[in-house]
Amino acid sequence: MDLVSRLRAAGCVFAEEEAELLADADDEQIARRVAGEPLEHVLGWAAFRGLRVVVAPGVFVPRHRSELLVDLAAARVRPGAVVVDLCCGSGALGAAVAAGPLPRDRKASLLSPGDSNDAFLPPVELHAVDLDPAAVACARRNVPGAVYEGDLDAPLPTSLRGRVDVLLASPPYVPTDEIARMPPEAREHEPRPTLDGGPDGLALARRIAALAPGWLAPTGALLVECATHQGPDLAAAVRAAGLAATVHTDDDATTVEGRWPTR
Repeated sequence: MDLVSRLRAAGCVFAEEEAELLADADDEQIARRVAGEPLEHVLGWAAFRGLRVVVAPGVFVPRHRSELLVDLAAARVRPGAVVVDLCCGSGALGAAVAAGPLPRDRKASLLSPGDSNDAFLPPVELHAVDLDPAAVACARRNVPGAVYEGDLDAPLPTSLRGRVDVLLASPPYVPTDEIARMPPEAREHEPRPTLDGGPDGLALARRIAALAPGWLAPTGALLVECATHQGPDLAAAVRAAGLAATVHTDDDATTVEGRWPTR
């Protein structure tokens, strides 16, 4: 049986595309994919918004729906801006914000974070945080900035207080009871803490909303990804923290923005 047929028989929807990516893979890698391990873990990288981002087994694979959050963040970043990426995982989102606007059709020649490119913004001051050591190890290979291990904002330098221009986060937002219904690739190969958002999916998102005012600059923005149906509840949490809230939605993603109210 050829590789495309093996992948199709294993349930891979894009068997032809995956076969091209696995053309140089050895038998052990192909067996891992056929057994259901995420393609990105097998390859050791994920394509995200024009970047080739290092990922490893046990690390959350960045989702393309997070491009809405990155687009919103990149539009609010200026040269020299201070950007903080909480729950950073592999660091893909922060790295993509630092890379600036890249063509969405860049598929043939993906850039690695930090590669030179005319579309890259002048350097931003990027800080990324995650609680999981495996994710932090990946982020330190992807993020053109400082990466910290710890719970949300706990390890951030206090010198950043009141200086953050963009605080972004894609925290886990799957309600606990819905994890069992997720695709096997996610629920069996990605750590549960990267998926489990608590009873209604917003446990960490509410914590992020509450801590954000302590870090934002006067013109800073908080940007947090959530499920579309969670948008109103997260917006309410942002307002409860003292920020004005805006809900941004596209075809399959939602980001709630918080800013200081205008006076």
